[in-house]
Amino acid sequence: MAHNDTKNGNSILIEAVWIAFAFILGLIMRQVGLPPLIGYLAAGFSLAAFGDFFGVGPQDSYILAHIAHLGVLLLLFTVGLKLKLKNLVRPEVIGGSLIHFVLSTVIFLPGILVLLDITMRESILLAVALSFSSTVLAAKVLESKRELRAFHGRVAIGVLIMQDLIALLVISIASGTTPSAWALLVFAIPLLKPMLYRLLDMCGHEELLVLLGLFLALVIGGVGFESVGLSSELGALAFGAMLANHKRAGELSQSLWSLKEVFLVGFFLQIGIGGLPDADAIVFALVMAVVLPLKGVLFFFLFLLFKLRARSAFLSSASLTNYSEFGLIVASVVLPEWLIPLAITVSLSFIFSAPINRFAHPLYERLASRLIPFERDIRHPDEQPLSLGDAEILVMGQGRTGRAAYDSLTAKGYRVVGLDSDPVAIEASIVAGRRALFADAEDQVFWQSLQMPQVHSVVLAMNDAEAKTIAVQKLRSRGFQGLIVSHAMYEDIAERILDAGADLAYLTMSEAGNGLAEQVNRAIISRQPKPEGQNG
Repeated sequence: MAHNDTKNGNSILIEAVWIAFAFILGLIMRQVGLPPLIGYLAAGFSLAAFGDFFGVGPQDSYILAHIAHLGVLLLLFTVGLKLKLKNLVRPEVIGGSLIHFVLSTVIFLPGILVLLDITMRESILLAVALSFSSTVLAAKVLESKRELRAFHGRVAIGVLIMQDLIALLVISIASGTTPSAWALLVFAIPLLKPMLYRLLDMCGHEELLVLLGLFLALVIGGVGFESVGLSSELGALAFGAMLANHKRAGELSQSLWSLKEVFLVGFFLQIGIGGLPDADAIVFALVMAVVLPLKGVLFFFLFLLFKLRARSAFLSSASLTNYSEFGLIVASVVLPEWLIPLAITVSLSFIFSAPINRFAHPLYERLASRLIPFERDIRHPDEQPLSLGDAEILVMGQGRTGRAAYDSLTAKGYRVVGLDSDPVAIEASIVAGRRALFADAEDQVFWQSLQMPQVHSVVLAMNDAEAKTIAVQKLRSRGFQGLIVSHAMYEDIAERILDAGADLAYLTMSEAGNGLAEQVNRAIISRQPKPEGQNG
C-alpha cells in the first residue's frame, strides 16, 4: 500500500513539473509575441537539462509519449473533419508533394554524403526524413489563424497528407514490415459513412459527442488501423475525413478542441525531454536550419508551376517551410541513432517557421512587388474572380437560418444569392432552386476576387461567430457601405460583430422568445370570450 502511495505521489509530481514548465515557458513566449508551442519545446529541453533536480528525467517520458500520441491522433482526426477528399485529387497537391519529395531528397542527399560519415542507406533515409514538413505545426498554425479552409490552407494540408502517406510507405519499406491481409478492409470504410452519420446524429451536444470523437480517433481509427499493420495516424485522419461533410462536423471538432490542445502540449514537451544533444547534433541542426528556406523556395515555384497566384503560393509555402515530426517517427523506426539530432533540427525549424507563419500576410505584402512577376498568366480555377452578377442581397451561410432568410427575401422580390463553405449545403440549396455558390468567408483569396457590383445588403447567417466577424471586417475594408445584418446566439458575440462594423445583430434566441411570447399572446386573446353584442 505504501509502495502504491509513493508511486502515485511520484506520478503526480512528474505531471505537476511538466505542467508548470509548459505553462510558465508557454506564457513567456506568448508575452514576447511568439507562439506558446515554442515555449513548450523549450520546456522539454529545460526538463532534459534540469529535470533531475525536480525528480523528473527522460526515463519518465514514456508517459509523455503516450499523451503526445493521443494529441497527434486527435489533431489528425480534427484535420480530417475539415478535409474534403476532393482537395487531395488536385494537380498542385499530388504533383507538388511528389515532385517536392523527389527534388528535396536529391538536394539533401549529396550534402549528407559529403558531410557525414554514414552509409548510403542511412543517407537516403535521413534525406527522406528531412524532406517532409510538419503536419502538427502547420495544422495548428492554420487552425489558430482560421485558415484551414482557405485555398492556401487546403493546398498545404493536402500536400502534408500526401507527405504523411509517403512517410508511412517509407517506414513500411525500410523496416521490412508489411500490412496484414486484413488491411484491405480499409477500402470498405466508405461503406460505414451512413452508420457514422447516424451515430453523430444520435450523440446530442454534450459529453457523448466528445466520447464519439475519442472513440473514432483513438479506438476505431487508432487501435483498429494498428491491429491490421497500418498507421494509427492514418486511421484517425481517415475517420475524421469520413465525417467531414456532415453538418455537425464543425461542432464535433470544436468539442474536441481543448482536449486536443492539452494533449498536443505533451507532443512538444516530448521532443525536447528525450535528451540533450551533443556538439555534433547541434552543428547538424544549425546547418539544416540554414538550408531550410530552400524547402519553402522550392514549394513556392512548384505551386506557381501549377498556376497558383503568388500570394497563395507564398502562404502555402510558408506553412510548409519546416521539418516534420514524421521525420522523427521515421528515425525512431529505422534511424534511432539520429533521433536526438533530428529532434533539435525539427525544434529549430519550428522556432523559425512559427513567426514566419504568424506574420505571413504582412510579409507577403512587403514582398509582393518582387513575387508577383513570377506568376503565370493562367490562373488556377479556384482562384478565378467570383462574380455575384445582378444580386442585390448576399446571404452568407446556407443552413436553416440562411435558407429561411433567402426564401423570405426572394418572396419579397429581391434578387438574392447564397454562399456557403459546405458543399453539401450548397447542393441542397441548388436542388431547392436557390442560387447558391461555394465560398469560405475565412478565405483571403475569396475576398480579393469577390465582385458584387449591385449588392446593397449582406445577411450573415453562418454558425461560426469568428467567421461572421471576419466577414464584416473584410466587407468594410473593401469599401462596402451597404447594410450588414447578422444573427448571433449571445450578447457578447453580437457586440463583437457590431464593433467590427455590422449595422444590426439579431439575437436569435431572444427574438425567438419574443416571437413565441407574441404567438402565446395572440392565442390567449383569441380564446377570450367576446363581449356581448359582438357575436354574429
